[in-house]
This record gives sequence, structure tokens and C-alpha cells, in this order.
Amino acid sequence: MLSLFDLTGKTALITGASGYLGSAMAGALVEAGCRLVVTSRDAGRAAAIAAALPPVDGAEHVGIALDHMDEDSINRGFSEALEKTNGLDILVNNGNEALGKDWKDVSAKEFNRQLANQTGYFLLARLLHDHCVERNESASVIMIGSMYGVVGSYPDTYKDICAISPVGYHALKGGIIHMTRHLAVCWAKDQVRVNCLSPGPFPGEAVSAGLVSRLEEKCPMGRMGKPDELKGAIVFLASQASSYMTGQNMLIDGGWTAW
Repeated sequence: MLSLFDLTGKTALITGASGYLGSAMAGALVEAGCRLVVTSRDAGRAAAIAAALPPVDGAEHVGIALDHMDEDSINRGFSEALEKTNGLDILVNNGNEALGKDWKDVSAKEFNRQLANQTGYFLLARLLHDHCVERNESASVIMIGSMYGVVGSYPDTYKDICAISPVGYHALKGGIIHMTRHLAVCWAKDQVRVNCLSPGPFPGEAVSAGLVSRLEEKCPMGRMGKPDELKGAIVFLASQASSYMTGQNMLIDGGWTAW
């Protein structure tokens, strides 16, 4: 049974691999035997991230410059990833250009800019699809969504601490989840599975203790998630353990969306 989770011989491209949650997910894929292509807008930073990861079967990981908010950069970066590997099998669309403004003061330009994260996810997913169809190989696309793509937030949780969670973020993550379903049914017969992993409350160290305390009150488990608690889910979705699963949104949220 454990062999179903083995990613030996597979290569994954993951965006946002140096982030709070991205680093845990990248580490999990490596632990499962997967070679990584990690991306950053800065080539030097991407190379440093790749160098910090332990080699897999003697193979070093690859760092490339790729801005998922820019189509030309996506095309260049994906081509470079193929040149530096024997091909890609897995895509983790995790990078996110954030916007802190809520519904009261966000401009149309800013709102559209936040939604452009989803465009980047789609373009990368399509490139992987076409690459794997050409090779006649199966593939797994993993979108990173959020509990806030499924439910609204609690305005009182943020009151007098910070702005409520941005409306653009909710629209973005809801769109990513539904795009997951649509691409999954379009690509199922091409052996390309598309699923979404939606974390619940996983605040980083920069989040105030007051906000964390309020969030804990809203969560059935009464605590926040830890990055390592996404590791099993990402390996499951990337591996043969989920071979008959596509078009699904896996929520890891401590029960947040259950009530």
C-alpha cells in the first residue's frame, strides 16, 4: 500500500515553494522521492531554494525564474523546466500574489490583478496537460485553493484588528476551485487529473495573536493548522494513491467548513 504514495522517478513543478505552506509541501514531495522544479520571479532565489532541498537519488533539484502573473514568463519558465529535466509529471499551483485591500477600498485594477493569479494557474496547467499528452503519460495538477473559496469569512473576527479578508481573494479561490472541476472533466480521458487542495486557517508568524485567538474560536478543533499537516494531502494528490480522484476539492481546515 505504501508504494502508492511513492513519487520516485517523478518530477514536479511547484510555484511558491519558499512560502510558509509551500515549503512544507515542497519538502513532502521530496520526502516521497520526487524531484522538484521550484520557481521564483528571481532566478537567484529560485536556485537557492532548489539548492537547499536534499537531492533525490543523486539528482539535484532545479530552480528557474517564472512569474505566474506574466504569460511570457510562464512560457519561458516552463520551456526551461523541460530543458533541465526529463519531463514533468506533477504541477502544484501554489504561488499567490496577495492583495490586502477589502471590499471597501479595492480598485477595479487591483481586483483584476488579484484574479490574474487564476489565469497563471490555468496557463501552467494547460502547458503540463499538453506536455503529458504529447508524451502519452499521466499527470497530476494540484491547484491550491482555500476554505475562503467555499465559505464567507466572519467580519467580527477581524474587527478592530485588521481589514476583513479581501473580496478579491474569495473570488479568486472560489474560481480556482470551480476551474479545477471544469478542467478535470475536460482532461480526464487524457490521463491528466486535476484536483484542488484547500487549506483552512494556517496563519503565519506575522499574524497577530489577537486574530489567531479569534480564529481559534471559530474552528471546531479549536486551534490553527500547522504547515506539516498539509504534507500527507499533497503527496496523496500527487501520487497513485489518488489515481481515481479528479475534479475534487480537498479541505484541510480543522472542521472549519463543517459548520
